Amino acid sequence: MASGEEDGTVDEKENNNKKKTKSALATAWLTFYNIAMTAGWLVLAMAMVRFYIQKGSHKGLYRSIARTLKFFQTFALVEVRILQDIFTHFITGNFIGCDLCAFLSQVGHCAIGIVRTSVIVTGVQVCSRIFMVWFITNSIRQIQNEESVILFLVVWTLTEITRYSYYTFKLLHHLPYFIKWARYNLFIILYPLGVIGELLTIYAALPFVRRTGMYSMRLPNKYNVSFDYYYCLIIVMLSYIPLFPQLYFHMLRQRRRVLHGEIIVEKDD
Repeated sequence: MASGEEDGTVDEKENNNKKKTKSALATAWLTFYNIAMTAGWLVLAMAMVRFYIQKGSHKGLYRSIARTLKFFQTFALVEVRILQDIFTHFITGNFIGCDLCAFLSQVGHCAIGIVRTSVIVTGVQVCSRIFMVWFITNSIRQIQNEESVILFLVVWTLTEITRYSYYTFKLLHHLPYFIKWARYNLFIILYPLGVIGELLTIYAALPFVRRTGMYSMRLPNKYNVSFDYYYCLIIVMLSYIPLFPQLYFHMLRQRRRVLHGEIIVEKDD
C-alpha cells in the first residue's frame, strides 16, 4: 500500500512539472509575440513620422510602409485562438492534426450556435483588416494617397501599439496603470475614426473597381459563375452598420469591467 501511494505521489509531481513546463512555454511564446508586434507597430509609427517630416506630405506614405504593414497585419492572424491552440499543442507534444479543420469551421460553429462566441465578432476580427490591406489599399494604387488611408493607418498604429503593450506588460505582471487606461479609453475615439477611414477608403475605391471590373467575373464563362466586386464592396460597407456597434459596445463592456470592476455577463464570449 505504501509503495502504491508513493508511486502515485511521484506521478502527480511529474504531471505537475509537465503542466508547469507547458504553461511556461505558452507564456514565453505569447510574451515574445506581443513584444514583437509592439516593436513592429512602433517601427511603423516612426516610419510614418519620419516620412512626413522629410516629405511634408502624406502622398507616397502608404507605399513607403506597405511591406512592413502587410507583414505585421497579416502576422496578426496568429491571434486566431485555434492557431494559438495548434501552436501550444505542437510545442507541448500534443498536436492534433484535425485542429486545422477546426480553424476553418470556427466561424461556422459560431453561426449555427455550436459555440457561444458571436459569429460577428469572430468573423470581423479575423477578416476585416486583412481585407482592407490586401484587397483594397494594396490592390488599388490609385487610392493609396487618399487622406482616409492615412486616417485608418494612424488609428490602427495607435491602437495596436497600445493593445500589444497592454498584453506584454500584463504577461510580465508589471502593468502600468496608464497603459491599462489607454487600452480602455483611447478606443472610444480611435474606433469610430478608424471605421470612418476604412469606409471612406472603400468608397474611394468604388469608381475604379466599377470602371476596371477588377476581381469580377462576367457571364458567360466556363465556371458559369458571376461575381461583381463592386457590389461586394457595397455590401462590405453596409455590413459596418450591424458590425461596428457590436464590437464597440463589447469594448465598452470590457472597459466597465476592467476599469470599474463591474461584473459583466457577456453574451458574445
